Amino acid sequence: MKHPTPPHTAFSGAHAQNYAEGPPRKVPGLAGLHRMTSMLLAERAPQDARILVLGAGGGLELNALASDHAGWTFDGVDPSADMLRTAEIIAAPHLGRITLHEGYIDAAPEGPFDGAVCLLTLHFVPREERIATLQQLRRRLAPGAPFVVAHISFAQTEPERSQWIGRHLTFGDGPAANTESARHAIATRLSVLSPEDDEAMLSQAGFSGVSLFYAGLSFRGWVCYT
Repeated sequence: MKHPTPPHTAFSGAHAQNYAEGPPRKVPGLAGLHRMTSMLLAERAPQDARILVLGAGGGLELNALASDHAGWTFDGVDPSADMLRTAEIIAAPHLGRITLHEGYIDAAPEGPFDGAVCLLTLHFVPREERIATLQQLRRRLAPGAPFVVAHISFAQTEPERSQWIGRHLTFGDGPAANTESARHAIATRLSVLSPEDDEAMLSQAGFSGVSLFYAGLSFRGWVCYT
């Protein structure tokens, strides 16, 4: 599967080292999102579950989930070696239960996994590759396994799209960040879909029971099942 260069090169070097400071500031209620993710997975995953984490670089969700569930093991996948090293630092107390893989979804083990997570990642995957990524993830899951996904998702019609980009920038970096250059950067760097299209893609990839559980300004989160 072909992937663009910007998403993973953006998360390298100093950015990866400072990563842990960014998401809590930019994502409304990140700690709550992690707690809800843990809860939704645990509704169906057994106490000795094997969990797949796509976009695991940085390690924040790995650390949160491993802290909540002492019997779970994790396979984390990310294309950035720098971000995986950051994950090793952040999730250090749990590394005995975590295996990290450098690459995209095709670098993930075949499973079957008892659940999967993809947080703050899919908006970096081009629209034309989104369904294939979701399908590859789904086929690695056991029947009935939960999948929790959350990322940037807002209306793609104008003037709503421009308004949401402005809100996203202002919340994450303050009013001074809401400039034309910043708006252009986020508009061209990310692959953002509308919530309706996001839900449709999950269904097209074969997931069922798609339900919205989280909405934080420009971010949305869903739980669904194989």
